[in-house]
Amino acid sequence: MAALTSKAVSAKLKGPPGHFADGNGLYLVVPARGRAYWALRFTANAKRKQMTLGTVDDLPLADARAAAAVQMKQLRGGLDPLVEKKRAGYGEINCVDDLFNDWHEGNVKRLKHHHIPFRVYTKEIAPVIGQIRPEAVTGRDIRQVLRNIAESNRPSTANDALMYCKQLFNHAVKLDLIPSNPASAFAVDDAGGIEKAGTEPSPLKNLPLLLKCSGKNQTALRAKTI
Repeated sequence: MAALTSKAVSAKLKGPPGHFADGNGLYLVVPARGRAYWALRFTANAKRKQMTLGTVDDLPLADARAAAAVQMKQLRGGLDPLVEKKRAGYGEINCVDDLFNDWHEGNVKRLKHHHIPFRVYTKEIAPVIGQIRPEAVTGRDIRQVLRNIAESNRPSTANDALMYCKQLFNHAVKLDLIPSNPASAFAVDDAGGIEKAGTEPSPLKNLPLLLKCSGKNQTALRAKTI
């Protein structure tokens, strides 16, 4: 069957409805109602399938052939074009900022104080790695995030940033975006160090004073009852 030409496409659009083959699985579909469109027919997992590539108004013949060629290349690589089309609707994650937004949706539902990881990421992590693709982030990038915070003498914030980096990239591993977590090898010693307990005085230190005050109160109370 001969391939379509631009003139043939124009003629088919004015004729009766039908499916008209161009070759390599590409068809011009002229419906009884609605706009004509391009469709790709292929076999995946032993099933015949069809996917829409776009309307004839939006895709000239040459562009439709190019789009079909891309989909057929995916198919030869073992990917079902229809499955990949559905995946595209999941939302793209092109950089770490996108990854954080996807991860933080769960934080908003799960955490009472979800504003804390949002603040730490926005102020401390995003300026360093926010626009990098998740798979391109290295251990050196994580180290730089921690160094920037440590140099400003905020050990507690550095530890929080490390914790959130680990959780964030664990999320990326879970989504098959990266094979391993670039923050996993880092420990607290690489961030703010082990945080020491506060130096508030022991309650026992003031025990003599409390007993003295209690004694005065008891003496005053007995005086009032006499």
